[in-house]
Amino acid sequence: MLLVAASAHALTAEEAKAIASGDTEARVAALNKAVATADDKTSAFIQAMADDAVKFTEDKVFVMKDDKGYDPVTGAQLKVPDTAEDVVNNNMMRGAFDAAQSVLKLVNSKDEAVRLAAANALLKDPDESRIPMVEKALSVETNANIKAKLELVRAASLLNSTDKAKRITAAGVLAESKSPDTKLLLNERLTEETEPDVKAALQKAIAGIDGALVWGDRINAVFSGISLGSVLLLAALGLAITYGLMGVINMAHGELMMIGAYATYVMQGLFQKYLPESAFGLYLVAAIPVAFLASALVGAVLERGVIRFLYGRPLETLLATWGISLMLQQLVRSLFGAQNVGVENPGWMSGGFTMLSNVTLPWNRICIIIFAVLVLLAMGWLIGRTRLGLFVRGVTQNRPIASCMGVNTARVDTYAFALGSGIAGLAGCALSQIGNVGPDLGQSYIVDSFMVVVMGGVGQLAGTVYAAMGLGILNKFIEGWAGAVLAKIAVLIFIIIFIQKRPQGIFAMKGRSAEA
Repeated sequence: MLLVAASAHALTAEEAKAIASGDTEARVAALNKAVATADDKTSAFIQAMADDAVKFTEDKVFVMKDDKGYDPVTGAQLKVPDTAEDVVNNNMMRGAFDAAQSVLKLVNSKDEAVRLAAANALLKDPDESRIPMVEKALSVETNANIKAKLELVRAASLLNSTDKAKRITAAGVLAESKSPDTKLLLNERLTEETEPDVKAALQKAIAGIDGALVWGDRINAVFSGISLGSVLLLAALGLAITYGLMGVINMAHGELMMIGAYATYVMQGLFQKYLPESAFGLYLVAAIPVAFLASALVGAVLERGVIRFLYGRPLETLLATWGISLMLQQLVRSLFGAQNVGVENPGWMSGGFTMLSNVTLPWNRICIIIFAVLVLLAMGWLIGRTRLGLFVRGVTQNRPIASCMGVNTARVDTYAFALGSGIAGLAGCALSQIGNVGPDLGQSYIVDSFMVVVMGGVGQLAGTVYAAMGLGILNKFIEGWAGAVLAKIAVLIFIIIFIQKRPQGIFAMKGRSAEA
């Protein structure tokens, strides 16, 4: 048997014929009526119609499977005559089938995500003739969120009602949702509405939604700015040590971030190849120390092999590290190829937190903000509360006196440069979760990193934080008003003017190093 037995209202031959043949409006009406009391046979027949697997004659309808015909009512195999025609479904009919299948999912599926997706699909294409179907779904729905969505579907379906009072009531219900989707439906209806009082109700509803969406847009801009600021902060923290404290213009800083990103990619591959699928979500946790150590090791080799011979010679340092950055890029191209590689988000970083109808905060961005705060706190503790931090600050402020006190300044230089490089690796690990990982990854952040450090004040971690967050939020607010390109130009002009007026940055360095 092709179809299972019916439970409540069995599909009849007349219903099947009305859905399969005739003019489109009559077929849609018959379909909506059948779905309102659908049984398993009706559901199977609708699926066959959507799959273009139905033929018909003047008095019979055939569901086709493996070149054989079956009766949609009894499921019995039938001989298909040569005169049988294929059912032709236009776009309107296919839309009606999609809506019908959405209703059937709402009624039959036990998965709340499937039912919510079906309700959203109905909201995008409301129709008054589908109200009985929506009522059926509402009668069996238990989830409050899905039920509220279905109430919106019912109201949206009434927007095109011939009854003026129903249209006004529907506008009021839709206004409560404060959603961009319902605003779109109201605007579409407003362009067609002729009744003045209905127009007034629609305009009032749209104005109310606009007022709520403005706050959502502001929250989105602030969150995007904080997110961008946290990325800039991660990218600039390592540079705050190598450039801010040590005075080394390291043009290979972006490539140290790139190494951290590729270390994350390698850890992902190892987890996929050697560990069970259930452990994949932990690859990012394991990648954090690996990315730090990989970049720190490269940084230590760079300092011992090149940088230590160039202290006090900024132009030579800039040229040397720029050449090293090109070498590191080519090395990565040779090992991993010139194309970008894919780094997946773990399951616990996928999706987002819905705050308002037009505000969804992605979990990967939230995690990066938290990660940036943790890295900042760890770095502040390391520099301000540990023996290594004391040595770094002492060597930075007065190298000859620190050397006279028995501090091995050469070793401290190596440790400090490796620390700054390791933090760059952590930045690369974080960036792998929000963008492409490729040989040119670091080039997108090197200039911004220097701007953040210089604007914040050389050697000042607090200034780096203020500069990163300020530039991130400023950039996003201007971007929403003038576009991405003009926002970038405006921020650059702002930084130039700021440095002209206050060359020492937000926080000026104090002590002998500043006097020097």
